Formats: sequence, C-alpha cells, structure tokens
Amino acid sequence: MPTENVDLPPGALELLALKVLARGPMHGYAIVRAIQDQGAERLRIEEGTLYPALHRMERRAWLAAEWGASESNRRAKFYRLTPTGRAALREQESAWRRLSDAVGRVLGSPSPKGA
Repeated sequence: MPTENVDLPPGALELLALKVLARGPMHGYAIVRAIQDQGAERLRIEEGTLYPALHRMERRAWLAAEWGASESNRRAKFYRLTPTGRAALREQESAWRRLSDAVGRVLGSPSPKGA
C-alpha cells in the first residue's frame, strides 16, 4: 500500500530545517533531502518553499550562509545555524512538542457519548 505524503503545517518547515542544520552546514537541496529521508519520504518539501524560508531565517539571524562547492562540485549556498538559530530551534522544538502532546491527548481521548 503506498504511503501518502504529508503537507507541512505553517512553521514546521523552519523547525525541520533548523533541526537538520543542527548537524552542520548544508546547501538547500541537501536540506530538502535530509528532511525527506528522515521523514520516510512522507514529507513533501518543495525547493520553491524552502528557499524563502531559509531567507526569512537569515533575516532573523537564525542562519548564516556562505558560498561553496556542493558534492557535485557546483556552486551552492551553504547555511549554518547561528547561536540565535540554536536558541530558536530549542524554543520551536519545545513549542512543537507541547502542541503535539495536546493534540495527541485530544485524538487519544474517547469520543463523547452520542457523537
């Protein structure tokens, strides 16, 4: 049975990008692949949505970037977390876990009688 892709809710792409960048600098395509690989290919990430998110995070000083050569020896912009980005990652992870826990509790609770 094929697995359905999952569309990301608002804000999730930034959290996932910060999380994979916590491992070290990456260029955009590598960020997309890391998220998709770790999400068992269920997460749908379009490069056209990733780059605006990376630019927003650069403006917030969560990321710094510099040009380098990719694995295929092509010119690519490599992004890395800044100390501000690491703090943002901790805050966003915590908020996501609280939200996920609350939603899980509602979904796991028995349905009201008569519903």
